[in-house]
This record gives sequence, structure tokens and C-alpha cells, in this order.
Amino acid sequence: MSQDNKIERFRTSKMVFKLFLGLLLFFNISNAQVRSSIDSTSIKIGEQITYKIEVEVDTTDAVLFPEGQTFLPLEVIESYKIDSVRKDARFQLIKKYGLTQFDSGSYTIPRQKIVIAGKEFFTDSLKVEVNTVEVDTTKQKLYDIKPIIGVEKSPSYWWLKWFIALLILSLVGFLVYWFVWREKPLTKEEKIALLPPYERAKLALKTLDESAYLENDEIKAYYSDLTLIIRKYLDEKVYDHSLESTTEELIKRLQLLRDGHRIDIDNETILNLQNILRRADLVKFAKSKPDKELAKMDRNTIDIEIDHVKESLPEPTEEERLADLKYQEEIALKKKKKRILITVAIAAILFVGTLVGLTIHYGFDYVKDTVIGHPSKELLEQKEWITSDYGAPPITMTTPLVLERDDIEMTEEQKKIADIASFKLGDNFPLSLLVTNTRFKPVEHVNPDTGETTMKTPELDLRQIAEQNLLKFESEGVENITTKTEQFITPNGQEGLKIHGQGDFFMTNEDQRIKGDYVLLVFTTENILQQIRIIWPQDDPYAKKITDRVIASIELLKLEEKDK
Repeated sequence: MSQDNKIERFRTSKMVFKLFLGLLLFFNISNAQVRSSIDSTSIKIGEQITYKIEVEVDTTDAVLFPEGQTFLPLEVIESYKIDSVRKDARFQLIKKYGLTQFDSGSYTIPRQKIVIAGKEFFTDSLKVEVNTVEVDTTKQKLYDIKPIIGVEKSPSYWWLKWFIALLILSLVGFLVYWFVWREKPLTKEEKIALLPPYERAKLALKTLDESAYLENDEIKAYYSDLTLIIRKYLDEKVYDHSLESTTEELIKRLQLLRDGHRIDIDNETILNLQNILRRADLVKFAKSKPDKELAKMDRNTIDIEIDHVKESLPEPTEEERLADLKYQEEIALKKKKKRILITVAIAAILFVGTLVGLTIHYGFDYVKDTVIGHPSKELLEQKEWITSDYGAPPITMTTPLVLERDDIEMTEEQKKIADIASFKLGDNFPLSLLVTNTRFKPVEHVNPDTGETTMKTPELDLRQIAEQNLLKFESEGVENITTKTEQFITPNGQEGLKIHGQGDFFMTNEDQRIKGDYVLLVFTTENILQQIRIIWPQDDPYAKKITDRVIASIELLKLEEKDK
């Protein structure tokens, strides 16, 4: 075989391979099958029909079905879940929609777009007849419209939570007052403890007289209480170790105090005290049992000697009185501090308990943002949101605050092409909200064939506008942009394009990007371009709620309304 024949055969094989590859690609692209149907072409007003889309695709193909009110003039009342059936290496996907219409007439369900593996496919349009409900007045009587009946407003119990909270706080406050701050009545023991040492000793002797020690022949208990009375008095007024001292140590200390002229006590008093204390020691330790009359005499002697000791004590100096007063003030201050500490502890426990309860009920982030504060939450919870019109024709929307006019610098050439009105939420907010209303002016257009000059306004393509906005994001330094595009219909039926996704934006800090979400709504009407752009931090749930509420409120002036 010659060299030329080999080259020719190689070229032929290469062409066949390319043709085969092209056919294979064509087969893969057009391999998807899309069918649509409805279960009835004629319904009554308000009756439901089921619109079904069947798609047969490869198992690896991603499929996007239409969402939202894309079936106008029919309304979607329910979008069912997708059913899937596997057929060998392919899937049959079935998506159903419940549609209805509340006005009689002949309607056309528009073609629906299905995106399969990045390629767009369209269903056929279908006609539906919506018939009125005929009423046979010979069989069914007609009645006048009934008057409006007033309905009592269901009671609101918003006050109940506040009442319960106030009741709990009142109860806690009462308990704190009753057990902490209230001046409680003194017990008998507390009243006795507050008496001066002399009066306390006299009262103790009187109590000893009322006891039944002697009648019950309890001499040891009688002498124990008797000596305790005199020892306590001496411990507080003369020698502060009287209680733990032995009899000999105590008597020796009294003698030293007398000799040092610390107390003016005579020998007889010291001797009487020595005899009684020694006798009490014999009763307690040697099981001695003196006569009851002697015990009564010892009691009377102690009573007299307490008076002698009191008379022998020097009068307190002014410094001692001040020291005693200062001591009493310190005691009162300690008592007050203790009360304050208990009150603060109870308040802290109540506060922490309340926070824990609210955290369990509402979640930690909500409680934290409520206590500490969160700019988005404060913006969301504005008492009165404001509904206003922006631009001409107006974009009507409800926002937490009135949008401010944003002056855009334009060159003279740009001013010849379009007039732009721009409005934005202030700069010191956690989310960015921008509304622009652009009216394009007619410009000269020269026909290349005839040379004729006409005035034309530029044709507006929503998808090209969306791409330009994304390019603008990139020019502003936004990175990692993800994009989803879908149809958007306002509550009053105006159609537009919704572009949304995520990216890394410069927002509050010019030196640092943060993860953010964005929504871009684009509408065109003749020579008018209307755009709404919202950007907010991805981890800010309150900003997301603000965005959803704003978008749900958007309305645009319809063409027929503008003409009027």
C-alpha cells in the first residue's frame, strides 16, 4: 500500500471518528425527553386541574423544574413532590402542579422552561376552558345577601405573661424582705443576750430561783449554774479568761487586779467568792452535798458580790464609750452587708435562672442578641415599617426605615443616555439595600443600508443586565460568587428576574471580606430598568428576615396603571 493511500485512509478514519463523536454529542444533548399534559381541558370556576411534566433523562443529569407563579393566568395552588421511576440507566421524573382559575373564560397555560444538564427545554402551551357554574333557579332558590355579622374579637392574653412575671417578682421580693430585710421580733434568748452584763446576771439569778433544782435535790446542777453566772459576769467585766480559769487562778487574778488598782474590790468580796467557788468544785468533783439552806445562802452572797464588783469597777472613759459605739456600728454594718450579699445572690440566681429558661425556650443566640443588642434585630423589630414609593414609575416597597436618595455621579455622556434615581438604606446598617430606577433616553440610530437616522431606545435584556451586575460585583472585589437565576413575580403580578446566591463581600470592614448572601431583582418596562439589590451577612438570621419581608412587599406599577 502506497504512502498516499495510507494518508487518505487515515484522513477518512479521522472524519468518521469526528462524525461519530458529533452524533454522540448530539445524542447526549437531545437525549432528554420532555412531555407535558393536563388531566382536563375544561373545568369549573375554582376547580383544580393537574398539570404534569414528564422528563426522561440520564441518571447523571441535573433537572430544574419551574417554580413560583409561572403558569399565569392560572394560579398554582400546590406544587407536588417529584416522583421518579428508574428505567435501566435512565430516570423518568414526574412533576405535578395543582392549577386553578377563579374567572370564567378560555386560558392558555404558557410554555414552561425545564433546565436539564444546563440546557433549556420548553413544554407546549395548553388551552383550558374555565366554565361558570350554572344555577337552576327553578330548583335552587336565590336569597338576598346576608348582612355583615359582627364577630367578637378573640381575647388576647398577652398581658398574662407580664402578670405572671410581675407576680413571681413580687413573690420573690416579698420573700427577700420577710426573711432578709425585715426586723424580726427578738426571741427571749436574743433579748437576754442584748442586756448589759449586770442585768443579765441578775436575771440569771432570778431564773435560777424559779428552777426546781433544790426541790429535786439537784445540788450539783444548782451550783453549776450559780458559779457559771458569776464567772460569766467576771469574764465580761473584769477578767476575760474567767470561764476557763480554775478557782485558784481566778482568785489570784482578782487579787492582782486589786493590788494593781485596776478594780476597787475588798478582801471580803474575794474571800466570799473563793469559798463559794471552792464549795462548788467539791460538789462537782468530790460529790460533796451541802445543805439546801447553805446553797440558798451562797446564792444570796453571789447576788450581793455582783453588786460589790459592779461598784468596784471604774466608770468607762470617753474612749471606751466611743470604742464600744464603733463596735456596735461595725456589727450593724456587717449585718447590713450580709443582707445585701444575700439579696444580690438571690437576684443573681433569679437572673441566671430566667436567662436559662429563655435560652431553652427561644435559643441562646436570640437571648444573647436581646440582652446585649444586635443591630439587625433592632432594625427588624422597628415598631412601624414604612411603605413608600421610589422612582418613576414607582417601586413600592416596605422597609424598616425610609430609604435615602443616593446621588450618583454621571458624566455628560451618561446623562444623555439615561436618567437614574437611586435610593439606599443608610451606611451604618448590617445589610445593604439599594434601589435604582433607570429611564433610558432615545438615541440616534443610523440604518447602515439606507443611511436613515431614527431615534431609538436601547433594547433591555434581563439576562445581560444580570451578567453586568455580576461583573460589577467582581469589579468591587467580591470573590467566590455563586449564582442562581429564576423568574420572579411581584404580589401584583409584575414579572422580572431574580438572581441570588452567595459571595465574599466587603461590608462593615473594608479590609476584610465576610461571607454574604445577595438578592438582585431586575424588572424592565419599555425603556425603564428597575433594580433592587440586597446584600447581608450569611450568619445574620435577622437580616435574612428583613430581606424576606422587604421582597414580599415589592410592587411595581402596571403598564395599564401607568397609562391611566
